Amino acid sequence: MTAEKTDILELDREQLVAWLAERKIAKYRADQILKWVYLRQADSFAPMTDISKDIRVLLSEHFVIGRLAAERIETSRDGSRKYLFKLTDGKHIESVLIPERDHYTLCVSSQVGCAQGCRFCLTASGGFERNLTRGEIIAQVRDIKNELTDPLRLTNLVFMGMGEPLANYKNLVSAIGVITDTDAGLRLASRRVTVSTAGLVPKLADLGRDTRVNLAVSLNATDNDTRNHLMPINRTYPLETLLAACRAYPPAPGRRITFEYILIKGVNDSPKDARRLAKLLQPIRCKINLIPFNPHEGSDFERPAEEVIQAFYQILFDKNYTVIIRRSKGEDISAACGQLKARSSLQEV
Repeated sequence: MTAEKTDILELDREQLVAWLAERKIAKYRADQILKWVYLRQADSFAPMTDISKDIRVLLSEHFVIGRLAAERIETSRDGSRKYLFKLTDGKHIESVLIPERDHYTLCVSSQVGCAQGCRFCLTASGGFERNLTRGEIIAQVRDIKNELTDPLRLTNLVFMGMGEPLANYKNLVSAIGVITDTDAGLRLASRRVTVSTAGLVPKLADLGRDTRVNLAVSLNATDNDTRNHLMPINRTYPLETLLAACRAYPPAPGRRITFEYILIKGVNDSPKDARRLAKLLQPIRCKINLIPFNPHEGSDFERPAEEVIQAFYQILFDKNYTVIIRRSKGEDISAACGQLKARSSLQEV
């Protein structure tokens, strides 16, 4: 957004229709404009040749089509790419593009920094600065999709970057609406979009009502004392409250809640923890992602030994859970789970 002009990514379809209606312009023009912005990746209104020149001039007088400033792009040995974006107010966020066997997954940020204070996460060490706008969330997907040789390979999206997505609920849901719009939006399937939360319980039911995306819950402990230590949010919404909300959550047909469990040496990785986790999740249709801790600067935590990870996995597997050990990518460029901090090149000097 500039002093005179608004980034058109900040307007939803209804707002754009209303703006056009005030100027006696037919509402079908909104879809034409949005298709140029999201499907054809237009950077200005001039190429929109199916719209009259007068309307294009009017649009250019009031709006810009924004791009994020990619200050740095780092590529990992495994092909993952971390994007450091500079926002218009000078703040920074990071997004991570992860290559899979036949597609890409994009890890998107929802806030600058994070207020949750989880002890295992580097983002939390910088504190919370502000929510991202709807347009800043959308732009991460739009801009990275635009630079891919084969944009159709970007099929999966995870809100697991910087910030707590449900703490920026209005902008999150508005952005998801565009990202999953199969007509004039970015056309990602809702079944391939996942929102991860530290456990902001009051917003869980809203997410199930307002979207059809997948839910992932960052659990990381099987008792309140340990979770209080790792995740301060547990003092407000303890395990009993969180799991009750998960039991009541209405996943889309055929889908399950994902529980993410970061394995930390000597903290939450014992066989007793594994058995307790199996019992806690028993009534919930779910799958479990085990994530060995990704070391980062300033943390006293350590990754468990491989045999400990495998033993934890086996206990859950034997209890008939779907369990995946998620081997994080991009660790050599600090792009793995829990490692995002968005330091600019100037800050690192």
